[in-house]
Amino acid sequence: MLNISPKSVTKMVSRRNLSSLRYVESKKSGKVFIKILIGLSILLFLTLLLPWTQNIQAPGTVTTVRPDQRPQTIHSIIAGRIEKWYVQEGDFVEKGDTILFISEVKDAYFDPELLPRTEKQLGSKQEGVKAYNEKVKALTAQIAALKETSKLKLEQTENKLRQAELKIATDSIDLEAARINANIAEEQLKRMEQLQQEGLKSLTDLESRKLKAQKAKAELISAENKLLTTRNELLNAQVEIVSLETQYRNAIAKAESDKYTAMSNMYDAEITVNKMENQLKNYSVRAGYYYITAPQSGYVTQAIQSGIGETIKEGSEIVSIMPSEYDLAVAMYVDPIDLPLIEKGQKVRLQFDGWPAIVFSGWPNTSYGTFGGKVFAIDNFISPNGKFRLLVAPDPEAEPWPEALRVGGGVRNMLLLKDVMIWYELWRRFNGFPPDYYKAASPQKPAEK
Repeated sequence: MLNISPKSVTKMVSRRNLSSLRYVESKKSGKVFIKILIGLSILLFLTLLLPWTQNIQAPGTVTTVRPDQRPQTIHSIIAGRIEKWYVQEGDFVEKGDTILFISEVKDAYFDPELLPRTEKQLGSKQEGVKAYNEKVKALTAQIAALKETSKLKLEQTENKLRQAELKIATDSIDLEAARINANIAEEQLKRMEQLQQEGLKSLTDLESRKLKAQKAKAELISAENKLLTTRNELLNAQVEIVSLETQYRNAIAKAESDKYTAMSNMYDAEITVNKMENQLKNYSVRAGYYYITAPQSGYVTQAIQSGIGETIKEGSEIVSIMPSEYDLAVAMYVDPIDLPLIEKGQKVRLQFDGWPAIVFSGWPNTSYGTFGGKVFAIDNFISPNGKFRLLVAPDPEAEPWPEALRVGGGVRNMLLLKDVMIWYELWRRFNGFPPDYYKAASPQKPAEK
């Protein structure tokens, strides 16, 4: 029937009794099929010449531009026991509003008069510091007085020493004079004895000369005794100087030792005062943590802890809050191979979950239900999922995003790249090549003369 064999049987078949064969052979179906095939080929060729916008598709989620506008959990700074709730899930709270009240669970803070008693102890320690300070001042004055007294005493004793030295010089001169007188008297006595033997002098004159010689010897002994006494006074003055120096040195050393002991006690008391001031401040601050307040205005989305009487630990999550005012953005993740194709300010088309849309990925301008955005941040490090995160903000030149969007919603993103023909895009995908890498040419500045 297809007449593809060189030995055709068409001529051997009688068509007189085969009406169906005659009807089929009379139709021009082959020519029509050829025309349809040619038309489809022309249409396909023209379609391949149509423009196509290269894009990178990636999933994402709705987030906020600033970190302080994102959902956050409120933690308890201290351990405690839940006593009273002031809010419920869904309530709007202003910044500083009380969310719940907790009581103390540590026995070190059970005393209701803890702050007044600590303040009283602190006052006593401060008075002790003042007393030690006054003692140090008194000992300083005492040391100064001892030094002044020792100076005067030493000057007085040195004067005595000088007097003794001068007196020794005088007594030495007197002794030498007495010795000379004694020698002269002795010589005169000898001459007198010789003259008396020769009969030139009487016995009375001899006896008178003996008396004078004896008197000269007595004066010599007296002068020598006086010199020895004066030397003894000099030694006593020297001993007294050494004794005074030792006495006042010991007294000053003892006073300085007492002063340093008082200073050490004062410093220890100051350390204790500082510790108690720190402790008092900690107690005061801790008392303020019994009431857990909202850090910013927003809505209470979930109460993580519940009930009355439940015990919570330090740093435990209590409630989560969504800020009431926020600027939306979209966080999307792209593969590392696509990262070189992306730059800040690049256009993005967004399809939000829950909003009906008709999307043609290659013709974004003909899509319906998508919204415009711009890339404003690109992470410099890879995320735990093995991709790089981009942040997309609303495009001020495009239609505004829906007001009913909520943080955490899903988004399908299309990063718009270069416009190419469809045949080129098919060829690129068939060979596994990435989209074209290009950058818009920046306007050149006129050369300066």
